[in-house]
Amino acid sequence: MQTIVEFDKAFADENACRQFLQDQRWPHGVTCPRCGNTKVYALKAKPFHWVCKSGETTTNPEGNAVTCAKNGGYRFSVISHTIFQDTKIPLTRWFKVAYLILTAKKGMSALQVHRIMFGEDSGSDYRTSWYMVMRLRCAMKSDVLPLDGIVEVDETYVGGKEYNKHKSKRKGLVGSAGKVAVIGAISRKGMIVAKVIENTDTKTLDSFVRETVSKNVKLIATDEHSGYRLLGADMNHRVINHTRGEYVVGTTHTNTIEGFWSLFKRGIIGSYHKVSKEYLPLYVNEFAWRFNNRKNPAMFADLLQAVSK
Repeated sequence: MQTIVEFDKAFADENACRQFLQDQRWPHGVTCPRCGNTKVYALKAKPFHWVCKSGETTTNPEGNAVTCAKNGGYRFSVISHTIFQDTKIPLTRWFKVAYLILTAKKGMSALQVHRIMFGEDSGSDYRTSWYMVMRLRCAMKSDVLPLDGIVEVDETYVGGKEYNKHKSKRKGLVGSAGKVAVIGAISRKGMIVAKVIENTDTKTLDSFVRETVSKNVKLIATDEHSGYRLLGADMNHRVINHTRGEYVVGTTHTNTIEGFWSLFKRGIIGSYHKVSKEYLPLYVNEFAWRFNNRKNPAMFADLLQAVSK
């Protein structure tokens, strides 16, 4: 990642941001984001805008048949089909918010982004900052399946401890009651997949592993949770029993995934303080995506050109 001085110099104005986005999206020439046609026409009166008049019918990601020949052609811009589409927020601001989020190892809250971008007394609407960071988190989706090699699987719970709550909000819950479950699988020295789950029963845990991990996995390491007991039927599954004081047995341990949970929870506590169940999947997205791109020098560019759904 660039230093903030280098960043401000590289993206000093809107044209610089648009040119960067164009170069990243279409390094070999502009193509129509709807049909993929390479023969498009630039609109001289509107920089970074083009029109496609292809009469070929194609199928879009939603499975619908589309053509660009109707009504004088399909007009699009450098931000069409990106997370910036249909917003009036300048790209200079979008780029800066994305930079702030990606350079904060433990994440950055929308309130902190708002303070940095606008100042507490600016009068600017906080909801704009919230919208921007949440839309960026929506774009942080990793396509790393299936995991192979040595894979560690573990589940954790997110939610405040009962004794830390105000007396009026305590419900007498113990253990994991009242908390939200999150499961993760990590390939050692590789990628991670994590998601919020409704419960930790056998069906949920077993299904997650089989959807996430390759059938040819070398080893699956889990703790003693009974929800993983069926994995050994057709996979090399080994258990580390924490209740017996086991933490490492040869190559069997869950230290890598537990290290990720530690980083994730420190981010929740230190940066966000409180996360609702409704939006927790987006925060899980962010930390998993950041982890998977920790060695990717182009992660900033990859995030900016994420396709809008």
